[in-house]
Amino acid sequence: MGNITDSYGTFAKLSPNKIAIHTPHQQINYHKWNELIYETANWLHALDQENKTIGILLPNGIPFLQFFSGASKAGWIAVPYDLKWKITELEKRVKLSNPSIIITTKEIYSEINQMIPNVTILDDILQEIHQNDSTTGRKTEENLPFYIGFTSGTTGNPKAFVRSQDSWVASFDCNRFDFGIDESDQVLIPGALIHSHFLYGAISTLFLGGTVYLLEKFSPLEGLTWINDFPITTIYVVPTLVDAFMKQGIKIEKTLKILSSGAKWSEKSKLEIREMFPNMTMYEFYGASELSFITVLSDKEGIQKATTVGKPCYGVEVQIRRPNQELTEPNETGKIYVKSKLIINGYFEHIGGPIHTIQDEEGWASVHDMGYFDEDGFLYIVGREQNMILYGGINIFPEEIEKVISLHPDVEGVAVIGLSDSYWGQVVAAVVKGKTSPLELKRFCKMHLSSFKVPRRWFFLSDMPYTTSGKIARAELIKRIESKVMSD
Repeated sequence: MGNITDSYGTFAKLSPNKIAIHTPHQQINYHKWNELIYETANWLHALDQENKTIGILLPNGIPFLQFFSGASKAGWIAVPYDLKWKITELEKRVKLSNPSIIITTKEIYSEINQMIPNVTILDDILQEIHQNDSTTGRKTEENLPFYIGFTSGTTGNPKAFVRSQDSWVASFDCNRFDFGIDESDQVLIPGALIHSHFLYGAISTLFLGGTVYLLEKFSPLEGLTWINDFPITTIYVVPTLVDAFMKQGIKIEKTLKILSSGAKWSEKSKLEIREMFPNMTMYEFYGASELSFITVLSDKEGIQKATTVGKPCYGVEVQIRRPNQELTEPNETGKIYVKSKLIINGYFEHIGGPIHTIQDEEGWASVHDMGYFDEDGFLYIVGREQNMILYGGINIFPEEIEKVISLHPDVEGVAVIGLSDSYWGQVVAAVVKGKTSPLELKRFCKMHLSSFKVPRRWFFLSDMPYTTSGKIARAELIKRIESKVMSD
């Protein structure tokens, strides 16, 4: 199907002076961008490494996208690492992915080079890269692996997945057909590129020939200023970023497309967003790191079906199955299975080792989310199978309870978990960030939930742990609460 960089040469010829990437301190047009990617790919070829894996430990900026795209052009695998990881977290992921070189800043190099192997300073490498050919390059094999990412298992230990070129090239069609994005779009990427949502947003925009506006570090005020000052048409967001935008209290009249992944928006939040961005079109999409896009919901459809996650994206098939693998009827909950060209190759325990596919013989895969279709073909998410609470033989999905509690005006964040109980097996516990009381929230829950779903235990935190994608870090939260229960 091709390489994620294949279109750069075309746009370098058709629109050489068009800005490809705009950052607070730098701009690069498509002519220079295309040359830079050739130089970077040729530099990687010249390294003559058997292990063609490069680690990227950089802040947001053109170099991050340069090494990610250049590695892809060269047929290498790029592994982004999070600047916020502790050294022990970084060591685990470096050991798992085993890059032959890691690119980082001079400041970070001085902190980690004694503990992390194969680390190289960015500024030194940039000088070497510019000595390479900027107009031609070697042809690489089709559909090579190009991207390693990490997810955390139920234990919190990292799992590495690998993705092929074809999976992202195919997903660019979702941008065209589901979100209506093309070369005319000016796209703001306000979040960290370590998060695949924002990295994908930047890379897909470059493939389609648009302009990427990239914040070096998320700042709600700077982001809103850019939206007002530049011809931005589209924004990639997660709910936590929009919350930060809304706290600025600035109304944006411009016509905008907002692409949101992460947690599902509540009806209350959607009304608040609409007040801030009265001329927006929001696209919420449901997906997973392993499966990519699954379904999409435009705000026009969401007016009538506010709690749905929409209909399958372009080129994506979705089934809901019973435990015996039979298909469910409309409004019957089962496990969600997905079939598309967007799915990862699989997981691995060490680089060079076997890749364990998540697809069955017919190409179907699941991340164990539970849900149902309504009679109109819209998908609803009930919860994740592994989060399910078994209370006296009854299955309870915490996501349903979280949706209710989050509607309370004094709740800023909530996670519902199951705590071990000698009699019931598990009891429902709610962890809340907000200025309210257990009694008030119990009364609120009883108005909307069956009595057995109302949390029996309540915990209040000043800060919730979050993942880089803006979701509550459930595994970390459970550990924190369980240790608190044991110490009480």
